[in-house]
Amino acid sequence: MTYSDTPVPLRLKPSRQFPFLARHPWVHAHALAETGHNLKTGQVVDLLDFDGNWVARGVVNPGSRLRVRLYAFDANIEINEHHWQSRMDAAIARRRLTGPLDPQAAERIVFSESDLLSGLIVDRYADCLGVQFTAGALLRWQQPILQHLKTALSARAIMVRVDEKTAKHEGIEPQNEWFEGVEQQESVLYRENGLQLAVDLHAGQKTGGYLDQRLNHLAAAQYMKGRSVLDVCCYNGGFGLVALKEGAKSVLGIDSSQAALDHAQEAVTRNGLGSDPHGKISFSQGDCFDELKRLGDEGQRFDAIVLDPPRFAGSRHQVDTALRAYRRLNSLAVDLLPPGGVLVTCSCSGRVSRSEFLNMLLDVGRRKRRDLIVLENRGPAPDHPCAISCPESDYLKCIIAEVQ
Repeated sequence: MTYSDTPVPLRLKPSRQFPFLARHPWVHAHALAETGHNLKTGQVVDLLDFDGNWVARGVVNPGSRLRVRLYAFDANIEINEHHWQSRMDAAIARRRLTGPLDPQAAERIVFSESDLLSGLIVDRYADCLGVQFTAGALLRWQQPILQHLKTALSARAIMVRVDEKTAKHEGIEPQNEWFEGVEQQESVLYRENGLQLAVDLHAGQKTGGYLDQRLNHLAAAQYMKGRSVLDVCCYNGGFGLVALKEGAKSVLGIDSSQAALDHAQEAVTRNGLGSDPHGKISFSQGDCFDELKRLGDEGQRFDAIVLDPPRFAGSRHQVDTALRAYRRLNSLAVDLLPPGGVLVTCSCSGRVSRSEFLNMLLDVGRRKRRDLIVLENRGPAPDHPCAISCPESDYLKCIIAEVQ
């Protein structure tokens, strides 16, 4: 099977063209009258409405239920190596709108749909890159994409990943390897919020770490000076470490991963935290629900609590289950807060809308007979932009509230 030099037409079912006229990039197999099941992964296709009118241009993956990803809504645009390079250059330039490059810091360089590059995520940690492919069709151009990133960003090493869940959904093989065999044997050090942090590009989650919350870490810390803080699902220490640096009295971090907690403890040592003049910090391994219930049963109380759980809803069918989990988690946390306590509660589930998340908090307050007063209603750092045409890219909610 070979690639056609010209885009292959694929027709939609009747009246299924409207999301794509609004430039939504995902075409699921059930929306197509001609499914492209006999095409090669990575073949460029032209999406047509049922009457044969041109709608958009994209790339097909017969092995995925997300059958076509759209990258052009102008018939004059060709999808080729040059197209990917220009989109990556535009994404890099977009990051410089908010300030000059800090060579010692970390930032997201490419954010999939938000940068009109559905299926590609690129994070920069100092002079190294973590690249995650979530679209099997893009692997046709993997080599030129990586080579351009290396050149454009003067990258010393690039870790390339396709996680097992993505590989299963996309019908491709997992990847976890260094580009061109150039390895970074030790963790990469970078600066964030005045701290020196480390990321393991080979074994860490996603591209190695989580950069979207970094401004929220700092914003939340301003409310925690002199307070005892419980940081739930703390991963490598994000919220708690910055809170301690900014004057929190004490921090208890909880996470289900002992490896993550070990990294958090290393960060405490590396940055000289946890001793005078800073407050005390400790970590505990366990399930977030179980640990919150245990602390409540023991009668413990905290002046501020951070909830930053993993994604609870990966599809629209899981939204109700996710909202029940958020409701339970936040209810357990509210029980541990005195009047005037601060709750920082987050959701990274793109399928859960901001209004649904706020309504969940409203229900928690009603059930617990507590008032929740929103101080800040935040999203991700600006290097994680949102594409209006893809509302799923508006995924991160971070609510800072006072609980009365």
